[in-house]
Amino acid sequence: MAKAGLIRRIRLGVDFHVWDGIFQGSRSHLIGLYRAAIRRAPEVDFVLFLDDTASLRNAYEEFARPNVQLVHMPSRPALVRLAVQLPWLQWRHRLDILHMQYRLPFIRLGDCACTIHDLLFETHPQYFKKSFVWQSKLSYRMACRRAALLFAVSQFSKGEIERLYGIPGERIAVTYNGVDRSRFFPGEAGAEDVAALGLRSGNYILTVGRLEPRKNHVTLLRAYAMLGPQAPELVIVGQRDFQYGDVWSVMESLGIKDRVRVLESVEDRSLPALLRHARLFVYPAQAEGFGMPIAEAMASGVPVVSSNTTSMPEVAGPGALLVDPSNEGQLTDAMARILNDVDVGAGLVRAGLPYVKKFDWDGSAAVLLSAVQARFGARSV
Repeated sequence: MAKAGLIRRIRLGVDFHVWDGIFQGSRSHLIGLYRAAIRRAPEVDFVLFLDDTASLRNAYEEFARPNVQLVHMPSRPALVRLAVQLPWLQWRHRLDILHMQYRLPFIRLGDCACTIHDLLFETHPQYFKKSFVWQSKLSYRMACRRAALLFAVSQFSKGEIERLYGIPGERIAVTYNGVDRSRFFPGEAGAEDVAALGLRSGNYILTVGRLEPRKNHVTLLRAYAMLGPQAPELVIVGQRDFQYGDVWSVMESLGIKDRVRVLESVEDRSLPALLRHARLFVYPAQAEGFGMPIAEAMASGVPVVSSNTTSMPEVAGPGALLVDPSNEGQLTDAMARILNDVDVGAGLVRAGLPYVKKFDWDGSAAVLLSAVQARFGARSV
């Protein structure tokens, strides 16, 4: 029997199944947030559920620390994960709270926290499958209302949760996406990685994002073609998602196929180098809940062209030229300004580097841990 007065450690569980999937913002969010949280809170026990536990442990030393338990959760369809696996694991591991993204388990055997990255399916349903829109309308709203702790990744997304679902703002904490400054920084490092990909440092335009309509690659290709044959090569980094075929057909019809590189598989170590050595970074997405590549590009000392919609002005601040993502002419003109006037690009970099420091994983981890500890405090046994 435990002695009275001893302190029981908080047990924080995390659905980490995104580690097993494609590279995307929610995956990067959990990795950055929990690497920082684990470093900050040795007094908390972190229990992470995923399939490939070995690769996560080997990838980052934080996930091999004594206060971290990686629990094997075989990859299954979302229905099975939410209805069976996570309720069972929540009970089996005696969690104080289970942290999810977007949705909650169908059966909650304890408190849950939820991070809502965006509600774009509500405001931009044309970029999502109808089945996803309807199931998300129900499950996201329910998660917002039933979560013991609720988080958003930007002030924009927080405002959308308030506006669309009527959740009081004081219930929503913002855990910004952060930038890993040990990876994303200005300078010449990684030139050999860029050369290995057949690219010349400072002589290409870069964009990063999955190949799907919301990322707006087709408009970018048309705007790029208007720059003319003297423009630097365009490099697109992104995995095929859905309706990606238009990217290739538009390249063919515009006659720019030989000046555009699509890199569908880029190693983690190579992405910072690709950003750092780009002439400019362009991100013309139609809508985002955050827009992490914008912040990573600014931290890398690269001038940015970004969309002026949804969360992107909040992320870009003074470090980007903002354009209407549906206006090819505006996009072309913004890229041309940076390409043709070195002072424009240099000014954006000078403004962007200090601004982007606000997006910090350690600060976001502090917000997360403060919310968890305020709810549970120090529990005696």
